[in-house]
Amino acid sequence: MQNYLFVHFRERTTPDGEQVYFALSRDGFHWESVNEGRPVLWAYYGDKGVRDMTIVRNARDGRFHIFATDLSLSYGMRNQYHGSWDAIAEHGSQCLAHWSSPDLVNWSDEEMISFEGHGFGCLWAPDVLWDSENNEYVLHWSSSLAENPLGPKAIYCARTRDFENWSEPELFYRKADSGVIDSAAYRENGKYYLFLKSEKNPQTMILETAEHANGPWKRIENFTKALQGAICEGKYEAPTAVRLEDGRWCLFLDYYGVPGAGQGYIPFIADSLESGEFRRADMEFSFPYGFKHGTILTITPQEYDRIAGHVWKVD
Repeated sequence: MQNYLFVHFRERTTPDGEQVYFALSRDGFHWESVNEGRPVLWAYYGDKGVRDMTIVRNARDGRFHIFATDLSLSYGMRNQYHGSWDAIAEHGSQCLAHWSSPDLVNWSDEEMISFEGHGFGCLWAPDVLWDSENNEYVLHWSSSLAENPLGPKAIYCARTRDFENWSEPELFYRKADSGVIDSAAYRENGKYYLFLKSEKNPQTMILETAEHANGPWKRIENFTKALQGAICEGKYEAPTAVRLEDGRWCLFLDYYGVPGAGQGYIPFIADSLESGEFRRADMEFSFPYGFKHGTILTITPQEYDRIAGHVWKVD
């Protein structure tokens, strides 16, 4: 039986929002907060805040790994970034925050994984894909390059087999006519699928598919058609998806079209990624608060109980 862990942050103006939060679900539809809605992990290094988390279970040794954007708007937007998203894109952290755990409750200290020296601006929104052909994990993120600091972003990646040693960064995906951010990659029936936020043409979510983890990628037009009328352009980002126990896929898109508490994930359901035919399903889901940019991990009932019953010694 599958249960589910959602690792995410909260959009708040205080530093506690940009930390690591957990939520749990027995069925993927109804979610409960962990640690009474307080952070379970805190960022003490880099920008001292983290956003855009992803979590993965290493199939080789069973350890869990969380990666996150090293960025605190609460601390940095008025300080080193002078109120400018462009300044973040150009001068933001070239590191990703990382934690690991053997059991989802006992976590390592925060580690900063650096990709400095490669010409990147800020590294945004990491995600991890298992490349079955090459027997390795692909850590991918969105970034601009220093020689074109405010130009279109693309998706870059580094590869690992042990989450300790990393390959040199390389291009993972580029859209010819606009920048892309917030990549989220999955496998279904031997094929790879990549959700992205396209910054233009169209200014909305897109879905690509490929036979191999390194492409070439081809657009699934049915996905874009299915979302027309269900979402407004320029108001959604941060896709994350999970395959439910009955084989259907649940896709969450982060709605940021209003300030404050109205932000958070909106759910969609489809029978398959291949079809791309997701329908909006707000009334079928419930959340304790507005989850922001995270990732869902399939867990066992025993792991669910361990997390739910743990006393989190974090203030």
